[in-house]
Amino acid sequence: MPIDPQHQADIDALRETTSQTRRVTAPALEEILYRPLPVLDHGFVRVMDYMGDDSAIVQAARVSYGRGTRRLSEDKGLIAYLMRHRHTTPFEMCEIKYHVKLPLFVARQWIRHRTANVNEYSARYSILDKEFYLPAPSTLGTQSRSNRQGRGAVLEGAEAERVLTLLREDAERAHAHYVDMLNEDENGATVDPTRVGLARELARMNLTLNFYTQWYWKIDLHNLLHFLSLRVDPHAQYEIRVYAEIMLETVKRWVPLAYEAFAEHAMGGAHLSATGLAVVKRLLAGESVGQAESGLSQREWRELMGLLGREA
Repeated sequence: MPIDPQHQADIDALRETTSQTRRVTAPALEEILYRPLPVLDHGFVRVMDYMGDDSAIVQAARVSYGRGTRRLSEDKGLIAYLMRHRHTTPFEMCEIKYHVKLPLFVARQWIRHRTANVNEYSARYSILDKEFYLPAPSTLGTQSRSNRQGRGAVLEGAEAERVLTLLREDAERAHAHYVDMLNEDENGATVDPTRVGLARELARMNLTLNFYTQWYWKIDLHNLLHFLSLRVDPHAQYEIRVYAEIMLETVKRWVPLAYEAFAEHAMGGAHLSATGLAVVKRLLAGESVGQAESGLSQREWRELMGLLGREA
């Protein structure tokens, strides 16, 4: 993930600047503030700003005037209670702003989470760089036969190389045509004075979905945790999951008590339907229950048995 010298100088300048404040800060998050955290081949996640910490969640829940004199164990217990019983509004008191560089197809999947404030790089105004995502060979999966939106076995050998070659050649050709239609260099100067360039807002339309875009993405903690619960899940698409995993580490630095409660009750826990809970009670009572008499569909049965560590 190369950072050009000018951008690196901007990042260094930001990191060298400090401000005195009465607001609460998260020291572990301050350590990585503004720093690009690499994702995929050219992408990154940067924490640009944040508001609040674990104490802000507790303060909102208790509607208190400040941190108070309660012990850390009491705050931890309260945050766990809020997470366990899905009392979400105290978590909305914390906010965080990210700068994310990501492939277009990941951005289009990501933007379906409509609970954030987003400002994206404009290809109507600026010229896109020649940066596109090429998957690592280990992530080139075939189409899953059991999941229409998932991957199966990994492509190997000549077939994998063929796919990577096609992806690379298509992206390079598309960018060459993009630049040709623009007829201007990165500084906006005309390349061929005998030709008139196409508008940037039109020239961009032939670019492939693996080209990179960037945006600023601001969200409150409750909605961020909802986003992460879906995108850190093993069933999520790899290319968005790796972004979510990096962001989850920033949450751990920012609000460690909330992160611990989230890991325990959301990522490490499970929600059961009324029918599924009834099956568990029957099993605990020593009853032999099969899928046919459980009242669950085959898929629901497999999922429940997977949660319980039993064969379906």
